[in-house]
Amino acid sequence: MESTQQLPLGEIEQIQNKKLRHMLSLCARGHKFYQNQWNEAGINIEDIQTIDDLERLPLTHKQDLMESPDDFCLKLPDLPLHERAIWEVLYTTGSTADPVPLFNTTYDYHAYLHQSQVVADISGIKESDIIANLFPLTQAPMGAFVRSAGNAYAAGAMIFAALPGGAFGPFDVHRSLDQVVARIEKHRATILWGIPSYIRRLLIRALELTVDLSSVRMCAITGEATSPALRDDIRRCLREMGAARPVIFNRYGSTELGAFAQCREEGDWHNPAPELQYHEIVDLDTGKRLPDGERGALVVTHLDKRGTALIRFVVGDIVSIDHSSCQHCGRTSERIVGPVVRTKDLIKVKGMLINPDVLLDVLQSIPGIAEFQIVIQQEDNNDPLSMDEMLIRVALQNGFDVTIREEIVAQANRAINVTPRVEIINIEEIYKTGAQTKAVRFIDRRAHIDSAVR
Repeated sequence: MESTQQLPLGEIEQIQNKKLRHMLSLCARGHKFYQNQWNEAGINIEDIQTIDDLERLPLTHKQDLMESPDDFCLKLPDLPLHERAIWEVLYTTGSTADPVPLFNTTYDYHAYLHQSQVVADISGIKESDIIANLFPLTQAPMGAFVRSAGNAYAAGAMIFAALPGGAFGPFDVHRSLDQVVARIEKHRATILWGIPSYIRRLLIRALELTVDLSSVRMCAITGEATSPALRDDIRRCLREMGAARPVIFNRYGSTELGAFAQCREEGDWHNPAPELQYHEIVDLDTGKRLPDGERGALVVTHLDKRGTALIRFVVGDIVSIDHSSCQHCGRTSERIVGPVVRTKDLIKVKGMLINPDVLLDVLQSIPGIAEFQIVIQQEDNNDPLSMDEMLIRVALQNGFDVTIREEIVAQANRAINVTPRVEIINIEEIYKTGAQTKAVRFIDRRAHIDSAVR
């Protein structure tokens, strides 16, 4: 499949219209959620012929996917095997402790490889690169970790997994920070691929260990918001270890979208495959499409999917869009324009998207806790660029109990896949001073950040 990146916008839209009609026909035959949604709304899907007609369809929200993920997977037994066979199941955060599965067929996996080839071309990833996958090894297969290999395959590059993250289960496979640093040095990695705050922490440790990471030429960062100061500090660390002109490739996307690509640092994000997905900026109250340059909710429609298929899916970010040709590289597909502001109630801690309500329910169920408070902050109060930390402050009913700390850590990790630090305090510290007596259950003390890319 050839890239559509240089085609005139009118030709791109013709391709999208044709793809859309076929995608909607597949959903009408074998997509339980959209069959029900369109039937209840009295929609004749054959009336939707172009991308402009999409405005006539209802929006799909994350909660819809959370409640019935299996209903979003196409069930069409007459399709060829490669369009039916489930190649992989990735997970995204759900409304309970269990994450939500997203199904990809062999057809979808090949489509993602194609998309990744274009991302590599736009961002400058080469066949000669050696990629260090620095994403954590989590309890469910999250897109960032799993897709790192596919991105390397698509670019023809080499890759190794460093396997950081909190340990779980009986198998000793996770590696410490020092072990990760040593592996990067040993393999002469040229690209560090991971969560920006973790990469910065790793580089600071590498400086302390006086290792040679001069081979690194690029950091491909994603998974959490970043500020210019944090990105500049990553560059500073790399330069101090001999990297001549380190590049920060800030990836934007999600498990549902895949990745968008910057053709230059701090630039807009190109849609690498407009033949695979169509994007709108909409008013959430009306579902109406907003013009280029006006900020609103990002909505995606899959144009060529066979597993989990999404039509007018609200991604949850506030951005704007630009359909003009890029003045820097000349590519013609649309670009997402920041700053990106997340609207979901879900939050990110150490690159992991979590639902605070799940953790609140867990803490309320543990005997012996009189009151508690969840604090999200930087690990080092004197370093606003340090990694995120989750601190759970608890007041106990019957004094100090050495076992409750371990129970809180275990249950929190089981519920949200993040390991907190636990602090035992007096109950008065959790309540506001003055006339208010309500406990402050959740506090986010992280420094201001200017973008939120995942």
